[in-house]
Amino acid sequence: MESKFCILTDAEDLRTLISSTEDNLQIERTRTLFEEIRASINNNEEEDRSFWRPVLPWGGVYTIRAGRRAISCTPLYVKISLKNTCTIDGFLMILYIILRDNHSFPREVGIFLGRQFVEHFLYLMDSYDYTTVKMLWIWDRMSKRQYRSVIHHAALEIDLFGNEHENFTKNLETMLSTMQESLCTNWSCPARFQEFLQRTININPPHELPHRDPIQSAVEEFFCPKIILCKELGCNGLREFSQRVFCHGPPPFVILNMQLWKSEELSYVPYHLALSQHRYSLEGATLFNKEEHHYSAAFQIDGYWMHYDGLRSDNLILLNKPPELLLLSSLVYIRASDK
Repeated sequence: MESKFCILTDAEDLRTLISSTEDNLQIERTRTLFEEIRASINNNEEEDRSFWRPVLPWGGVYTIRAGRRAISCTPLYVKISLKNTCTIDGFLMILYIILRDNHSFPREVGIFLGRQFVEHFLYLMDSYDYTTVKMLWIWDRMSKRQYRSVIHHAALEIDLFGNEHENFTKNLETMLSTMQESLCTNWSCPARFQEFLQRTININPPHELPHRDPIQSAVEEFFCPKIILCKELGCNGLREFSQRVFCHGPPPFVILNMQLWKSEELSYVPYHLALSQHRYSLEGATLFNKEEHHYSAAFQIDGYWMHYDGLRSDNLILLNKPPELLLLSSLVYIRASDK
């Protein structure tokens, strides 16, 4: 059974399957998923606030041909079961909305994730081929950093249980990478000059709530220069940190890791954020249900907010108010000038 699972490393078979899927769906499809969601908002009645069909349902079963590695001459088909996919589902939904709602972003994001990946991702989402979308992310993105989740070879199962930032955010390559240099004032310091590279934007809640927006303050704290005591062994100097900058310029969207924040520390979430001399606007958020250990997501289209939860039968609904009893896991902001 293990040899059958090894076919997952052959990206050519995934491209072939995506190509055949596109051929089959070309005739059937009338409107893209984004067009259908937008239409459902405009035609929504008060008594029916749910989307007309399930979107990115939790989990999935992916059928794949064993191909060249199969011992038998007869083509062998195996089924790969996906479990606990909520660690990527919410972000995949938000990523799709961002790319479809901002015309210049697919090209920009393609610089980091690859043009072919972005094209395949959008086509599969447009065509409602959700399990293949998840496999595309796992295969093309997660495999580059090795799987952070459990793969059960004998059961032909991929279990994505874990943290959404491990399974999604850190796989955005260098798009969110920031760099900060530091120099110790002590000439005898064993590591006087250092560079600090970070792949995600982890902002810490303030020790004391500031007089103004705590999230904006935390972002500024993350990027601003500072001076602290040097932590090198035997050094008594001061370490001066430079302004933190994006390695490849301001990204089209940013994801703020909010896992360390408590509900009482968030009196409100700002709709606009000043970041790296650009103005960013709130586009989405991911939410965490502590009791179910489950992630969901919220995002906006045309000024309306929708809640997506892959575990529910009606998993995309128009919101009257924010979802209750959920912790904030991430905030997603887009560059406002490109909206």
